[in-house]
Amino acid sequence: MTSPRVIGAGLPRTGTTSLKVMLEQLLDAPCFHMRELYQRRDVHGPMWMKALRGDLDLLDHILDGWAAAVDWPASVLWKEMADRYPDALVVLSHRGSSEVWWSSADATVWQVMRENQVDPAREHVPGIPQLMREVAGFSEDLHDEADARRIYDQHYDEVVATIPADRLIIWQPGDGWEPLCERLGVPVPAEDPAHANSTDEFRQRRRKI
Repeated sequence: MTSPRVIGAGLPRTGTTSLKVMLEQLLDAPCFHMRELYQRRDVHGPMWMKALRGDLDLLDHILDGWAAAVDWPASVLWKEMADRYPDALVVLSHRGSSEVWWSSADATVWQVMRENQVDPAREHVPGIPQLMREVAGFSEDLHDEADARRIYDQHYDEVVATIPADRLIIWQPGDGWEPLCERLGVPVPAEDPAHANSTDEFRQRRRKI
């Protein structure tokens, strides 16, 4: 089995889709993301549910063949994964402030979770959004901005305090290729980095489901 070379510790809506695309190019290998869970829901859904409840041995099977893992559900277990894969770098993607992050998360991921609470049949992987929120420490009140922003700030501080500086890459989308390339020891691509899954793109994709 192979182990991930990069662990994403960033919350959803911190540029994780762009980060996925960029890492796949730099590592020339696939990066796990929430989108992959949707595509593999029948097999990976139950496995992630068990992993989030503490069966961490399943991570080796889920992530075998993946060079990196970003976004939820992987980043919910960032600390456990950092311990399990000590040679992996940890990328903390962020949006600069909890206010900026919440503006994006509230209009996208949190809005989808609100819709799923009203109509659970719309959930791609039943039960996993609630479980991810619980493990990550977010309130059941999906309109509680103050709580969500508090968890965002707390999460950022905990990652920085936990992961040694020589293993941690603090990155936001505007930083581009350089911080990633420097730490991965790879050349900086000539083309501009990807900027994927904007709020508008997210909403358009959701309307098609």
